[in-house]
Amino acid sequence: MRLTRAGEYAVRCVLYLASQGVGVLCARKEIARKMDIPDQFLGKIAQQLARAGAIEIVQGARGGFRLVVAPEELTLLEVVEAVIGEIFLNDCVMRPESCNRSHACAVHCIWAKAKDQLRQTLQEATFARILRETTCTPSLILEAPPPSRPRRGVNRLKKGAN
Repeated sequence: MRLTRAGEYAVRCVLYLASQGVGVLCARKEIARKMDIPDQFLGKIAQQLARAGAIEIVQGARGGFRLVVAPEELTLLEVVEAVIGEIFLNDCVMRPESCNRSHACAVHCIWAKAKDQLRQTLQEATFARILRETTCTPSLILEAPPPSRPRRGVNRLKKGAN
C-alpha cells in the first residue's frame, strides 16, 4: 500500500491545525505555505475532512480551517481514511468476490492480518502523540496544544466521508 498525495496532504493539514489547537482558525494559504500543500488541492482535501467531522471550514475573507476534534482523540487512521477510504492491501481482502481463489489462497490470510495490523498501528497514533514525538518537521515548530475538548455538536469522524 502506498499513501496517496491526498492522504499525505490531509495528514499535514490536520497536523498543522492540531499544533495550533482545537477551535483556532487558521488561514488556508498559511496552512498551504507552511505545510507545502498546493492551495487548490488543500481546498478539496479540507472539504473531505470537514465532511468527516475533523475540521470546520469558515468561509469569507477572514475564513480558514479549524480543528474540531481534540488531537488526543483524532487518529491518523481516521484522517487517512476520511480522504482515501478504508485501507486495504489487496482487492481480495476488501472484496473477496473479486478473486475466485480467495477461499483457498494461502496468502489471503496474510493480507488480512497485515491490513488489520496496519489499521491498528494508525489507530493508535493520535495527533497529540505525533506532535509530542515529532522530529521530522523542520519547517514548522510544533508544540502540542494544551488538552482541549471538541466543540459541542461535533460528531466523531463519519466513516466513508470521502
